[in-house]
Amino acid sequence: MAVTVTQALDFIYKHTKQNSLKILPIEQALSYIIAQDVIATHNLPPYDNSAMDGFAVKLSDAGETVKVSHTIFAGDNSNEVLVEKKAIKIMTGAKIPEGCELIVPSEDTSVVSSNEAKTNFEIILPKNLEMSRHIRLCGEDIKNGDILLRCGDKLQAHQITLLASQGISHIKVYKKPRVSIFASGSELKMHFENVEDDYQLYNTNAPALKARCEELGAQVDFIGTAKDSLENLKEHLSSALDSDLIITTGGVSVGDADYTKEVFGSFGMKTYFDKVEIKPGKPTTFGQINDTFVLNLPGNPLAASINFELFGQSILLAMSGANEKYLNTINAKMKNDFKLRAGRRTLLPGYFDGVTFKACCKSAPGMVSPLAVSNSYIIISEEKSFIKAGDEVKILPINFEFNSKENMDLVTH
Repeated sequence: MAVTVTQALDFIYKHTKQNSLKILPIEQALSYIIAQDVIATHNLPPYDNSAMDGFAVKLSDAGETVKVSHTIFAGDNSNEVLVEKKAIKIMTGAKIPEGCELIVPSEDTSVVSSNEAKTNFEIILPKNLEMSRHIRLCGEDIKNGDILLRCGDKLQAHQITLLASQGISHIKVYKKPRVSIFASGSELKMHFENVEDDYQLYNTNAPALKARCEELGAQVDFIGTAKDSLENLKEHLSSALDSDLIITTGGVSVGDADYTKEVFGSFGMKTYFDKVEIKPGKPTTFGQINDTFVLNLPGNPLAASINFELFGQSILLAMSGANEKYLNTINAKMKNDFKLRAGRRTLLPGYFDGVTFKACCKSAPGMVSPLAVSNSYIIISEEKSFIKAGDEVKILPINFEFNSKENMDLVTH
């Protein structure tokens, strides 16, 4: 009996386990999911420091002429104490001297007298001064004891900045999923082979799924293309069982040469579902052999790829250890009318331009071109037979950088 899309996703998140852990240098931890909380052990800034090149002064000296004796540079360990009628020249990032109440930028002062050594000269301060102006206070960015990152956060460039700011050199992370991929079908040839007969096809599924899994951060092994025989399928499956996830395409329907279910069953696969009330891709199957999860996808290229976006990506997210492990949607307006047959939930690829979603005009299960011009898809209710332009839809991103073919106005007015 076929399950609903919701039931299928529930099975995935109920049974899929998080990956094990390892420790990495932070330089190698980009895009990993952190497996520990990170607590600040240092204030940032670690001391009050100057936000400008200027002069450390007293508020009471506003509008006065003051004498400048020397300069404090960033990195200097100055023990100078500032007194009235005096100023200390100070560089950005330098430690604020004791007694300093604010920094006056150099351009806001007037030099009365100077010399070639640029020491022991006098400046006139502005009349309107503000307490603590241009001083970065100790701990105003990060305070000792702050929670900087939580277990399950993804380490992107600016999260790694937080780690470096605390002198953290190594971090505990979840291992990236190890995925093995193979397609089945005696008619399939790899892209580096020659198609010699009319009945032969290039295997487009395996390279596409390998690339997509790698885009999602998985470590991928391509096992090859299995022939439609029990022996050859068993050989390929045996080679993949050391993975966290096996993804196959083809051989999951009810044809005489569709041996995938029989072979996986002979290895003791526990099947959580083997049909989904969805189009395309009803025979999509999810199960488990020991500690290895299995996703059997249809052989038709569009059906395989679009079902991977929904079910395969959900498996990888469930394994990742990420807090944000569920697929999310963006609200958009439908750009074009679209007719379909009601009765099953439909996965429809298209293009999101930031405001509207344009459905692909061609979306037959065996096609390869629709996803190449798509950056998202929608899931249409089984009750819908028509979506008109202007209707609100929920899009699911595939993999897009939100850029434009045109030079856009980037400013909020």
